[in-house]
Amino acid sequence: MTNDVDLAQLDEHQLRELVRSLRTTVEADQAAIAYRDREIEFKQRLIDKITHEMAVLKRLKFAAQSERFTPEQRSLLEETIDADLAALDGELDKADADGKKEREKPQPKRKPLPPELPRTEFHHEPENTTCQCGCALKRIGEEVAEKLDYAPGVFSVERHVRGKWVCSHCETLVQAPVAPHIIDKGIATTGLLAHVLIAKFVDHLPLYRQEAIFGRAGLAIPRSTLAQWVGTCGVQLQALVDALHEELLTHAVLHADETPVAMLKPGKGKTHRAYLWSYCTTAFNPIKVVVFDFAESRAGQHARDFLGIDTDVSDSGWRGTLVCDDYSGYKAGFEHGVIEAGCLAHARRKFHELWVNHHSVIGEQALEFFRKLYDVERDAKDLTPDERRRLRKEKAEPIAKKFKDWLEAQRSRVPDGSATAKAIDYSRGRWIALTRYLDDGNLPCDNNWVENQIRPIAIGRSNWLFAGRGV
Repeated sequence: MTNDVDLAQLDEHQLRELVRSLRTTVEADQAAIAYRDREIEFKQRLIDKITHEMAVLKRLKFAAQSERFTPEQRSLLEETIDADLAALDGELDKADADGKKEREKPQPKRKPLPPELPRTEFHHEPENTTCQCGCALKRIGEEVAEKLDYAPGVFSVERHVRGKWVCSHCETLVQAPVAPHIIDKGIATTGLLAHVLIAKFVDHLPLYRQEAIFGRAGLAIPRSTLAQWVGTCGVQLQALVDALHEELLTHAVLHADETPVAMLKPGKGKTHRAYLWSYCTTAFNPIKVVVFDFAESRAGQHARDFLGIDTDVSDSGWRGTLVCDDYSGYKAGFEHGVIEAGCLAHARRKFHELWVNHHSVIGEQALEFFRKLYDVERDAKDLTPDERRRLRKEKAEPIAKKFKDWLEAQRSRVPDGSATAKAIDYSRGRWIALTRYLDDGNLPCDNNWVENQIRPIAIGRSNWLFAGRGV
């Protein structure tokens, strides 16, 4: 360590170098501390989730008859617990920093794959069969690893044959390296793992249904095994989710929306309303990124956390234009640098309801204004941002001005508190946000793009019955 005498002997350049070195060291220490804090927070959330699910499992076993789950609910809960335990196991393996030995745990004996399944062989041999000492290598045997693959309705087996080559002179053993796998020493190919994940999270097929589907194809993979695959894949894919999140926050315009999902309440046999928040780039953006964020409530803090906005710190988090509905949870973000862009489709729905339910003349006239604005958008869809802005200024802005004047005139003629007044006030109160797209060719006119991304969740809700915490 440099003492006072040493410092006194340093010239100006050396002092600057010393300060720069110390600053780099401090920044590195701070980054390491921040990383550890995030890791601890993640593991604590995972522990809380397992604790929550174990509490539900105890009630499943010991509760009164009236509080017990149906067989379908029990299957979903067991799938969730198995997946989370597999994820926790994967995290603990990754936490073994030195990697010198695996944690001791029982290894179940794997049954061989059925011999009647069709097999395709893949041979892996060294690129060079000449030893470093100059002698020719001799093939003395091979290792065979079988992987289970699946195409819809058909199982097959990949046989990976790795030859063993040895030098008779220096006794060097050479083999082609094993290709990396999602699940180390796992039996499933990446294609089978992808099929299970897509079926569960895109096609909304619970694992107990997939087990039955696989059974009809000739090999009923236990749902506990499927759940372990899902949990392990979730850990491996977390880096991709983080990368998508980071990529999303580099874009200047984003959509945001949220949709409810039923979440199981521990110990009560009931569900409460949780939310799946969705964020994505716009349809105009060539980079299509969508990230879903599960939260136990609809509190606006969840959106601010996702965008990195700290209300106690100025200029923190994402800065850009957020296209969203009029939900108040987004308002705090608008007070800290995020620009609000409204949704014409939400405003239009208010008048559409008037017209459909009451045959309102005002509703019908308002729909005509919206029709003209959307006609301009259809013409502008494939243009560049600058061309789109110019077309909007030329054609859509005069329509919007007439629409605004019409709204003001109609509002003075309808009583307060009526459905018509509420529809008009919605557009009048958000007019700046609703028409912000006219001045920016990168902005969409509505939030329909993100709503299309979350529409399949409605299919999932009828299949899930409920979600566990963090599912």
